[in-house]
Amino acid sequence: MRRTYHEYVPSVCRTVVNVVTVRSRRLDYSESTRQALVDSAVELFTKRGYAGTSLDEVAKRARLTKGALYHHFSGKQALFEAAFDSVETKFIEKLGEIVSAPGDPWETAIAGLRAYVRVCLEPAYQRIVIHEAPVVMGWERWREAEEHFSYGLLRSTIEVLVTSGELEQLPVETMSRLLFGALSAGASTIAGASDPRKASAEVERTIVRVVEGLRVRTDVPPPVEDKRSRSRRR
Repeated sequence: MRRTYHEYVPSVCRTVVNVVTVRSRRLDYSESTRQALVDSAVELFTKRGYAGTSLDEVAKRARLTKGALYHHFSGKQALFEAAFDSVETKFIEKLGEIVSAPGDPWETAIAGLRAYVRVCLEPAYQRIVIHEAPVVMGWERWREAEEHFSYGLLRSTIEVLVTSGELEQLPVETMSRLLFGALSAGASTIAGASDPRKASAEVERTIVRVVEGLRVRTDVPPPVEDKRSRSRRR
C-alpha cells in the first residue's frame, strides 16, 4: 500500500535530521580531537622545544593515538605550525581587543604597545613564536606568518593614529615597517635576555619613546621671526 505525501515527508525529514546530526557530531569530535592535539603540542613545544618533543608524547598527552594525530597533521612540522597559529591567534585577539576599545586613539594604541611587550614575557610566545618558529618554519615562512598576525594589527593601528591626527603625516607603510622591525627586535631582546623582566621594561620604555617622537606636537609655539626677516619684507 502506497503512503500518502503527508505520511512520506515526515519519515524522510527524520532521516535527513538523523544524518545531519551524525555528521555534526563527527565534525565536533574531529574538531575537538584536533584542538586537543594542538593544545598538547603547545604545552610540550613550550617546555621542551621542537627538537625535544616527539609525536608519541604529543598524542599520549592528548590521550589519543598516533594514528589520530596523522589523520589531522602530515607530520611534526605541520603540527608545529598549527601550534604557532594557535599561540599567535590567542595573543593577537587579546591585543586586538585592546587597540580597538573605545576611547582616545593615542591611549589605546600605547596600551596595545605595552601589552605586546608583556606578551613577549609569556613562555609559549617566547619559545614557539620567537625562538623556535624562525628555525622550524624557515625565515621567509615565519616572516610571512608574522605579516599575517602582528604586522596587520600594527599597520591598522598606525593608520588610525595618522587619520586621527595623532601621528605625523608620514607614509603609513614606511612607519609601520620601521616600527614592526623595532618591535620584532625588542621581542628577541626580551626572549634572549638573562633578566627578561628588566629587558621588557627597557624595551617598553624605549619603544613608547620612539612612537612619542612621531606624535604631532600641539605645544610648540610658532617660530618667532627675527628683525632681519621683518625688515626684508618691508
